[in-house]
Amino acid sequence: MILILSLVLGLFLFGAGCTEKATDPAAEGEGAEATDETTGPASEFTEKIKIGYVLWDGEIASTNVIQQVLQEAGYKNVEIIAVDAGPLYQGLADSEFDFTTSAWLPQTQANYWNTYGDRVDSVRVNLEKCPVGLVVPSYMEISSIEELNANKDKFGGEIIGIDPGAGIMSVTETAIKEYGLDMELVASSSAGMAATLTKAINSEEPIVVTLWSPHWSFNRWDLKYLEDPKGVYGKADNVETLARKGLQEDMPGLYGILERFEWTHDDIQSIMIDIENGTKPEEATAKWIENNPDRVREWIGEE
Repeated sequence: MILILSLVLGLFLFGAGCTEKATDPAAEGEGAEATDETTGPASEFTEKIKIGYVLWDGEIASTNVIQQVLQEAGYKNVEIIAVDAGPLYQGLADSEFDFTTSAWLPQTQANYWNTYGDRVDSVRVNLEKCPVGLVVPSYMEISSIEELNANKDKFGGEIIGIDPGAGIMSVTETAIKEYGLDMELVASSSAGMAATLTKAINSEEPIVVTLWSPHWSFNRWDLKYLEDPKGVYGKADNVETLARKGLQEDMPGLYGILERFEWTHDDIQSIMIDIENGTKPEEATAKWIENNPDRVREWIGEE
């Protein structure tokens, strides 16, 4: 009899222990994850993050900044990937990239937004009032796009452009048609255009290029936008942060940083100038971050 009672008591205690274990929050948390009130699920910090960007000087600066800001916030694996504008938008739509800080909207990259916009999440504007257009050195006695045909021989019949997939190139092709310009748009790259502009200005030769603000060249030389009476280039664009669909749900902490990320022309110009003067992008970025700790803490959400 005593033996039977002992067995019953043992089974009762074992069952009670199992019940306690099953209702223990620590046990239930086996499939859950710790969270941080500022940045969200702790697993975010180990996830691979892919940032797409175009090789424009400003976007090189902003992309390196957001990469280092995320690293400051504790994200361990942040990769930046340079592509043309078309593949950038398609990559966001197909979730090959998590986000970009390189979208020029609503005008310059309107064609890509019209194609992919319903499959992409618009997070926020990170830089305001960024004009694009045709630019000449101020020593040129020309002030409007309408005057280009009469001076086409001075320019060798060429408008120096950047990479063929850039939105500013398609807008310029439209400008050539709208103004009836008998000139050729020469595709190059951002760096190639800048090198050609530098050579022409050093010799005080005529040149017309596709350009935008902010850009380090406006700090270095006296340049001017040609007037655009037909409004082909529209009003000044904004630079926006775009994300893949579902990023906000998958990585709320990261998304919160993107929602807070915005800065000024002076901020981005300082980095671009350092890069143009020979500083590596990551070093110029680290210098800016070191000099702007309050801004970085604000973006991370620590203030």
